[in-house]
Amino acid sequence: MKNFVTGLITFRREPWETLAVVIIALGVLMLLQPISMTLYTYSFITTLIGTVMFIIVTKFPE
Repeated sequence: MKNFVTGLITFRREPWETLAVVIIALGVLMLLQPISMTLYTYSFITTLIGTVMFIIVTKFPE
């Protein structure tokens, strides 16, 4: 966990990629759930933010 936080602070690729993938997965889960219209409403923007974040993060140093 300490390495993950250190990687986020120092802008290393691996922890940021992990965070971006988690955000994308969260957006997809929000899209597929049948319970809340609010979650469904924000699912596209959440997935989009995760995707853009992933594209940017792939430029970070390893």
